[in-house]
Amino acid sequence: MFEAFVTVCLTLSDGPCRDQLLPGYEAATEVLCQEMLTAKPPDVAEGLMVREGPVCRPVGDSLTFHEIAPGVFVHLGQIAEPDRTNRGDTSNIGFVIGADSVAVIDTGSAPWMGEGIWRAIRAQTDKPVSHVILTHMHPDHVFGTAPLAASGARVVSHAGLTRALVDRMGNYIESLGTLIGSEELVGVGPVPVELAVDSTHQIDLGGRMLELRAWPTAHTGNDLTVLDRGSGTLFAGDLVFHRHTPALDGKLLGWQAVLTDMAEIEAKQVVPGHGGPVLDWPGGAADQQRYLDVLEQDTRKAIDAGARLGDAVEVIAEGEAEHWELFEAYNPRNATVAFTELEWE
Repeated sequence: MFEAFVTVCLTLSDGPCRDQLLPGYEAATEVLCQEMLTAKPPDVAEGLMVREGPVCRPVGDSLTFHEIAPGVFVHLGQIAEPDRTNRGDTSNIGFVIGADSVAVIDTGSAPWMGEGIWRAIRAQTDKPVSHVILTHMHPDHVFGTAPLAASGARVVSHAGLTRALVDRMGNYIESLGTLIGSEELVGVGPVPVELAVDSTHQIDLGGRMLELRAWPTAHTGNDLTVLDRGSGTLFAGDLVFHRHTPALDGKLLGWQAVLTDMAEIEAKQVVPGHGGPVLDWPGGAADQQRYLDVLEQDTRKAIDAGARLGDAVEVIAEGEAEHWELFEAYNPRNATVAFTELEWE
C-alpha cells in the first residue's frame, strides 16, 4: 500500500519541517496513488510552506489499538512526561466504528499521532471518519487533530474548548515543542471545531449512537465525555485518571461533584484519559475519588492551621504518593490549585 505526503515547513528558509500525510490517497500501488493526486490535487493548510511534494510512498506506521468491545478500539498512551523518545505519546485515544462511519475520541500530542490513528482505522475499515471528538483542551489530547480534520471529519468539543485553547495555544506549542521537538508540531494550528456541545448531544455512526455530555468545570473548564451506548463504554477523557497522578486544571470541588454525577451513568467500562486503558465502571474511578478527597481534606487542614501556601504544598496529599506515578510532577500543582480555591471559598 502507498499513501501521499507533502513536506511542510514553518518557513522555507530554515524549517523546522516534517513530512505530512495527505489522508484519502491510499492506493495499492504507487502509480494508482499518483493518479489519485493528479485527479484531485490536495489542499494544504494555510500558513504552511510546502517544500516538496505531493509524493507517494509506502504506508507509514500506525498507532497500536486494541479492540475492547466489538467495534471499539483504544490506544494506550505511556504514563510519562512527553519527551523526544515517546514523541508525546502519553494519553489514551479511541475510535468507534458504526455501520456508516467512524468517530475518533482524542487525537494525541502531535500530527504524527493523528496520522497513526488514520492508518490504524484504515487497517480496520474503509468507512469515512465522520467525527473527531475532543474531551478537553490539553495538548496531549488535541494536537493530533489536523490530519483527521483534513480527511473531512467534523471536529466536536465542549463549547468552552475553543476559547480556552486559543488563550493557551502559544504557551502549549512552546512548552511541548521544547519537550518533544518543534519539528513534531509543524502543522499544529487552531483546532477547527464545527460542533460545540454545551449540554448533551448524540452522534449516530449508523446503528451506533454516541452520547456526548459537557460537564461543569472539573478537571478543566471544558470536559466532555462520550458514551457508546451499544457497548456500554464510557470515554471519560481526563475526568478519570488511573495510575497517572490526576492533574487539576479546573476546580477541585467541581471535579468531585462531577465524578459523583458521572457514577450514575449506566456504563459497563470506562476508558480513562491516562492509565487503564479499560476499567470497570463506576469502580474504576474509586482511586481517583479517594485522591481528590484526601487533597481536599489535607488542604482544608492546612488552611485552618494558618499554613502558608509554600509550606502547605509540601505536605498536602503526601499520603497518596505510593499509589500514583508522576506524583512529584503533579501533586504540588494540584495542592497549589486546591489551596487557592479553598482559601477563598
